[in-house]
Amino acid sequence: MHRVVIVGSGGAGKSTLAARLADVTGLPVIHLDREFWRPGWVRTPNAEWDARVEELLAGDAWILDGNYSRTMERRFAAADTIVLLDLPTHVCLWRALRRSVLGRRRRRADLADGCSERIDLEFLRWIWRFRRQQLPEIMRRIAALDGRQHVAVLRSDADVRAFVASAR
Repeated sequence: MHRVVIVGSGGAGKSTLAARLADVTGLPVIHLDREFWRPGWVRTPNAEWDARVEELLAGDAWILDGNYSRTMERRFAAADTIVLLDLPTHVCLWRALRRSVLGRRRRRADLADGCSERIDLEFLRWIWRFRRQQLPEIMRRIAALDGRQHVAVLRSDADVRAFVASAR
């Protein structure tokens, strides 16, 4: 495991898993939210983002956490391990709400400078609809891979703990 992509709903624990994997593997973590957003939650233009993703993928070893569907196929193709966090919607919603309250008092390493923790109705809707709308497309992209990648679909905290333990 040298090139790991972690995807899943908001609140599923992508950044937490990335940090835990980094602790046991020594691989560097790249939080895509930190790379994509500019201060004040300003989006990076597509052409610039595409170039940045290519730079990140050129590294020999990494853990990339984040969805960003426009560049997902390229990241999947460059990875040797793909982790899909498919936790229940109510768990993801609860975690996102809890994080928004707790995050107001501390800085998150996975957020870009100048982007404070926020939660809004659009984000909550995205989490609510993730399993119906985004998950099938992610699964289609995984099914289309050539089989070189190890794919782990983690559906519970127990699955996550077992995956981290297996990475030791």
